[in-house]
Order: sequence, then C-alpha cells, then structure tokens
Amino acid sequence: MKKRLPPLNWLRAFEVSARLLNFTHAAEELNLTQAAISQQVKALESQLGVALFKRLPRGLELTEAGKSYFPVVRESVERLAASTDEIFGQGHRSALSIRSSLVFFTHWIAPRLPRFRAKHPDVSIRVASNIWVDETEFDADLEIRYGQGRWPGMKAERLTWDTLVPVCSPALITQERPLRRPEDLALHPLLHVLGYEEGWGYWLKKNAAESVDSSQGMQFDTLISALTIAELGQGVALARSSLVRHLLDEGRLVAPLGHHVPTKEAFYLVYAAQSMVNPDAAAFAQWLCEEAQAFKVESSVEEGEHP
Repeated sequence: MKKRLPPLNWLRAFEVSARLLNFTHAAEELNLTQAAISQQVKALESQLGVALFKRLPRGLELTEAGKSYFPVVRESVERLAASTDEIFGQGHRSALSIRSSLVFFTHWIAPRLPRFRAKHPDVSIRVASNIWVDETEFDADLEIRYGQGRWPGMKAERLTWDTLVPVCSPALITQERPLRRPEDLALHPLLHVLGYEEGWGYWLKKNAAESVDSSQGMQFDTLISALTIAELGQGVALARSSLVRHLLDEGRLVAPLGHHVPTKEAFYLVYAAQSMVNPDAAAFAQWLCEEAQAFKVESSVEEGEHP
C-alpha cells in the first residue's frame, strides 16, 4: 500500500535541516522556532516509519534513509521554487495569456512581436495553441481564431483580409509535372487542412477545375504543417495570402497559378469584454489591430502596383 504524500511544510523542514544539519539554523532560515522544526521533522519520520536523522550532542547526522531521501526532496523543492518564481514571479504580475492559431502566431505575430516588446518590455506573455479547443470556452485573456467572426458573447476584431492561393516549392514543378493551369493540380498531391470551410473543393470550383479530384493528397490538422510539407516539395498547399507573403518573397514557396480567390473566413482577435480591464491585454490588442491595419494598407498598395 502506498504511503500518503507528506505535507509540504514537513518536507521543507526536512530539506533545510538536512542541508544545514542543524535544527536551530533551519528554524532561522524558515522563520520558525527550533521546536516547530523539530516537531515537523518528527511528524515526517513518524509518517514514513523511519528515522531520518541521528540526533547528536553537537548537531545532526543523516541516517542511511535520510541520505537516500534528501536528494529527492531537495530536487523537488528546488524545482517547485523555480516553477513558482517563473510563473508567479516579478512581483506576482500575471503573464498575459494568449491562445492562438499556431500558423498565425508563427508566420504573422512572431516576426512582429519584437515591436510590441520594444514598446512594452515589462509585459510577460504566455502563448498556447488553440488547436481543437472548444470555442464555447474561453480561458485566455486574448485569443486568435479563424472563421467568419461570429462567436456569441465574444468581441471579435478582424486581423486579415485573405485570398486563397495555391503554393508549393519551386522544386515541385518539372517539365513532366508542370503547374501552369488549375487542371495541372491533378499531377500533384494536394495538401488539405482540416477545419477550414473553404478548402481545395471550394478553390477548384471557383476556378472551373472540378475535374481535379479534390479529395486526393494528404490531410493535416494545422496549416503550418501543410505549409512545411509544401516547402519540402511534397505537394501543393492552399495558403491564406497573409501568411505566406514572406515565404514567397524569400523564394521558399512559389504561387505559379496565381488565381487568388477571396475568402469569407479570416483570422480574428477574440476576447471577452472584461479582458480589456487588464491593461496588458488592452495594450496587446491595440498593438495587434494597428499592425493588422498597417499590413492591410501595405498589401493593398502592393496589389495596386502588381495587379
């Protein structure tokens, strides 16, 4: 039968006493009385059913059991202290929690994040992915979602105005397997992303290429996976334009077909009304929306120059 886990204050009393080999010094470090430390150690020994110390006239000595137990307890206490400081440190100021679409954070927010940190160096940020999270629940200060902007009870700020565009590695295109018109997609694996309403079937229909089997290829639960596989030359991904401009500029991907199809879906900043009470959340939301508007203007100018 497993022994019940001892109370943390008993383990802390043991760890300090074992480290200093003196109940009086341990009591000073923990701001307790020597009697309290001695009592907690005795309680621990009683629960474990074994002596941890030899009480000597001039101090303490660990028993064999104490020597075996001390490294385990010390490591556990140090890890707990480090984690507590990491999560709740800096004057107990809570980190700003952001739950985000993984591809949007990686390809859109992350490259711009240094600009926010330069303006708000004291804001701590904790990021989690919202893959397959129940959208009826909201446990973050801010969230980035993909959809049509309708989430009951939540505020939603649009961040992107995308078109759907096929992208692939330059190495994928050969004379034997060209990619000059939509029908040529039948020669290449299609990379699908689960959860998007407007996928390959939608794009092919808009481009009068329904003869292409829209079900063939590979399926992924995130667009970031599909884009990575596309970069590796293993198929054609249907990208959201706001997420691949830098990849196209760098030549890591190409969009040989063009044929941009407007999409009704977009990335949105989603939050509960009470989230804006948090000044860090309000600052991040304002910064993110300003970045989105600047990107929209920049994209419009580029599209005007390169129709």
